[in-house]
Amino acid sequence: MANFDIGLNLSNMSTSKKINCLIVDDEPPALDVLKKYIESIPSLQLAGSCSNAVDALAVIQKQSIDLLFLDIQMPQILGTDFIRTLANPPKIIFTTAYRKYAVEGFDLNAVDFLLKPIPFERFLKAVNKVMNTSIQQTNYLESNNNAEKEPVESFIHFRADRKILKVALDDILYVESLKDYIRVVTKNKTFLTKHSISSLEENLPASSFIRIHRSYIISINKIDFFTSELVGIGKQEIPISRMYRHEVEKVLKHD
Repeated sequence: MANFDIGLNLSNMSTSKKINCLIVDDEPPALDVLKKYIESIPSLQLAGSCSNAVDALAVIQKQSIDLLFLDIQMPQILGTDFIRTLANPPKIIFTTAYRKYAVEGFDLNAVDFLLKPIPFERFLKAVNKVMNTSIQQTNYLESNNNAEKEPVESFIHFRADRKILKVALDDILYVESLKDYIRVVTKNKTFLTKHSISSLEENLPASSFIRIHRSYIISINKIDFFTSELVGIGKQEIPISRMYRHEVEKVLKHD
């Protein structure tokens, strides 16, 4: 059975705009791990890596950096103090071995705070937050701009063995929780992945997917019919639990 890790990626259909990343860390092993993680995600692009804040500032002044993976405990200046020197800092994901810096990091509007050693699944979750923020900003700009916009297509990345596979969100019909695994059912195929359904729910856009049961998330656009007790997607009838019924009816009847 394949073991997958899940991440969310938004790519423009005509031009693939990647998130330009810079790593700042004085520990070579940490640099190597983050480089490997970034290079494994198609939507991320590694602009460079630095061992101190002085070199990082030079890179930021020369390039457009979208996302900064920043260690806190570094020589010369702390990562948190370095951010305070920037007039328009990029999005920040702090990386550190010291949990005590977490509150200060979030006070600086960091997207996330990763505690070393950083598991790949936790890294993906942090990157998802960056992407979800970008989605919200894009939607806001589009809603306030009457000019025609090129469509944006969404994907979920599945990490299988040493490969990164991607599935269009629009192809997903529903997701079922099976103890320690989830089953992702699409138009053309099904994946079993060791992942929690609650964690996946956080990474799916609420405008397109809804949790209708402790064991099920469905694509709203793929519903063929629904009652107060179940929804029908193709030949599959999926139960709506009492816990989620009120919210489900509110969303579906409004839709």
